[in-house]
Amino acid sequence: MTNEEYTKSINKWRQEVDDNLRRENGWLALAGLFWLRKGTNDIGSAPTSDILLPSRAPAKLGTFVFDGDSVILNVELDTPVEVNGVPTKIGRLDTDEEDVPSFITFTDMRMVVVRRSKGVGIRLWDNTRAERRTFPHREWFPTKEEFRIPATYTRYDSPRIVKMPDILGAIVDQRMEGFVTFELNGKKHELVVEELPDRRLFIQFMDSTNGNPTYPSGRYHYTDAHQDGNVFVDFNKAYSPPCAFTDYATCTFPPQENHLKVTIEAGEIYKPHH
Repeated sequence: MTNEEYTKSINKWRQEVDDNLRRENGWLALAGLFWLRKGTNDIGSAPTSDILLPSRAPAKLGTFVFDGDSVILNVELDTPVEVNGVPTKIGRLDTDEEDVPSFITFTDMRMVVVRRSKGVGIRLWDNTRAERRTFPHREWFPTKEEFRIPATYTRYDSPRIVKMPDILGAIVDQRMEGFVTFELNGKKHELVVEELPDRRLFIQFMDSTNGNPTYPSGRYHYTDAHQDGNVFVDFNKAYSPPCAFTDYATCTFPPQENHLKVTIEAGEIYKPHH
């Protein structure tokens, strides 16, 4: 691949990333995150609702009943409500940690139960949100091919657990399948990684650009699938976590092991907008 072809491929990827941010039920469509209390939680547009919906929704759509573990949806009106495409009046909901979460949809809104360090909550999307159209486009460093770095992936004999901070103020345990090693500026670096079923690697990292001009709490990167441990770490594809774009994301941030003492002027630049 020539330098020109490589730059075009990066520009195409960056456009896709920006489009994905604005898609239906994407990050810019998020409209709320509500933590459930035990017992009955009212759903509706009435100001006293526990799960507050946009004003065009019914004053009371129904309830979520939470017993401290499971969540039951009760729809009290004849408003068409579906759970994973099936019209539903009452039902137990699977969280977003399950293989098939229970997505509740009605008109152009969607909800799902989330389980996080803070507790169990409801995430709300509203696909009419103006932010999907008006949010500024993402900004990036110029593409520099020297930041596409050959690396070696080494899988642990058994996965390890590392401690990672999250946006909610907790420290969570995260499973890591291995680590990548690479050279940059004449020095060897190592990052712990998650390995996906398709052999791609997910990396969360920090470097000396965090806070100025990149996202203060670190950046994310998915590699292509590794080939028998051979892989490229391409920092031109490093991007800000969802918390850079919405107050309703629940991001984790890089573990201490992935704090690089190096300047990586590649990938996404952060400009606070929300």
